[in-house]
Amino acid sequence: MRGSLLWGWLLFLAVFYGIWLFLVAGYDLWAVVREHWPMALSMAIGSYAAGSTPMGGGTVGFPVLVLLFDTPASLGRDFSFAVQAIGMVSASIFILVRRQRLAWPMLRGAMLGSLAGTPLGILFVAPAIPGLWVKLVFAVLWGSFGVLHLYRLGEITAHHEGCSGARARDFRVGLLLGLVAGALAVAVTGVGIDMVVYAALVLLCRVDLKVAIPTSVVIMAFNSVLGVVVKSVAGDWHPQVYGNWLAAAPVVALGAPLGVYVVGLIGRRPTLLIVALLCVVQFVWTCVAEWPALGGTGLALVLLALCGCLCGFESLRALGLRLAIRAGRQSTGVSSFGAAVPG
Repeated sequence: MRGSLLWGWLLFLAVFYGIWLFLVAGYDLWAVVREHWPMALSMAIGSYAAGSTPMGGGTVGFPVLVLLFDTPASLGRDFSFAVQAIGMVSASIFILVRRQRLAWPMLRGAMLGSLAGTPLGILFVAPAIPGLWVKLVFAVLWGSFGVLHLYRLGEITAHHEGCSGARARDFRVGLLLGLVAGALAVAVTGVGIDMVVYAALVLLCRVDLKVAIPTSVVIMAFNSVLGVVVKSVAGDWHPQVYGNWLAAAPVVALGAPLGVYVVGLIGRRPTLLIVALLCVVQFVWTCVAEWPALGGTGLALVLLALCGCLCGFESLRALGLRLAIRAGRQSTGVSSFGAAVPG
């Protein structure tokens, strides 16, 4: 990494910590920071996951606030936006200054789609979703992500391609995913588009994790900043977000880039396996905690939704395999993913 580029990331950190210190010291908010120290501790883990996996920091912050501390789902969602706007932006800048490869066609499409989908979802979709549904949407999305990786991790970590070669198609896929995931996942839970774009890259495009995961970090950072802007303009923040943010933000500003760096040394497979297990645990935890409201019928519907998500992932994988085989035949022996195809 060139020093001149690293200074761009260091400048971001200097500006952020300067503003944070001004807010805490200038308004004597040290007691507020100390009061919310458990969230800072939780986000030390969450920010590492945010930088090293296709999971936003809110993927830890949301269940900690909603399941462990029994707060409203709206707080979990709003906190996800606020804390990821620091942690994942810091990680994204770190990724860019390190010149890590990104799947730019799909990333550009997802950014453009979410530019419309996320604000529309925040303003019109999220207010209409009951708190229980928000918890269940989060649980199902990330529970299915965890289950997928428990039985497909070997295949997913075996991909070695930087992009699929179908730039126009990838842009269109990203555009659709950005619009839909922005409106129905990000706006409702504060996370989700990172996982959706990542799934499309590794299952449909069969892209290397070294490209797919940084791409998912950048798209979640973009949506987090977008969410902060929309909610600030609308004046629709949960009142408890600020205290939790003050405690957690200085941790995630360094924790997420640390995840980007460390995972390059230890590999992504162990981290993804642990994260997958945590995703399954939070799904089970949510179902147990919400059993009085769910009952047998509700639980059956939740499990059906989980299976539906897995079927969607498997359909993407099957389509990716067919496209890989077709591309290999068209190139007379060498696929667009760079792997030799037997004659």
